Amino acid sequence: MIKGLRGATIWSEDINNLLPFSRDVLGFKVGVQSDGFVVLSEQGAPPWLALGTHSQVRGRNTDPARHMVSLTSDAVDSDWKRLKGAGVEFIENPTDYGTLRIATLKDPEGNLLQLLQPLT
Repeated sequence: MIKGLRGATIWSEDINNLLPFSRDVLGFKVGVQSDGFVVLSEQGAPPWLALGTHSQVRGRNTDPARHMVSLTSDAVDSDWKRLKGAGVEFIENPTDYGTLRIATLKDPEGNLLQLLQPLT
């Protein structure tokens, strides 16, 4: 039986295109790192986001809406402001959707990520 999310991986032609953004701009901690693969999580514990170099991936994502990674935030507006100030491209500014406040951004390869903040 499927019980929940363990993690997600974003593949790249070169992990060095994505690692500085995820670590230095988004603020993820590197839990496990090997040649061509990084798990962004405290001690590699789930749920995690992984980045890896893959031989079948070339260049920027040509269909960025195909998959989306969602990141939990306790202050979407503050994160949005900080990331915009760092030059991150947003395709959706913070917007309320019922019980969630969401902002959608692009990573350096054009993949979409969402910041999600539960509304009380």
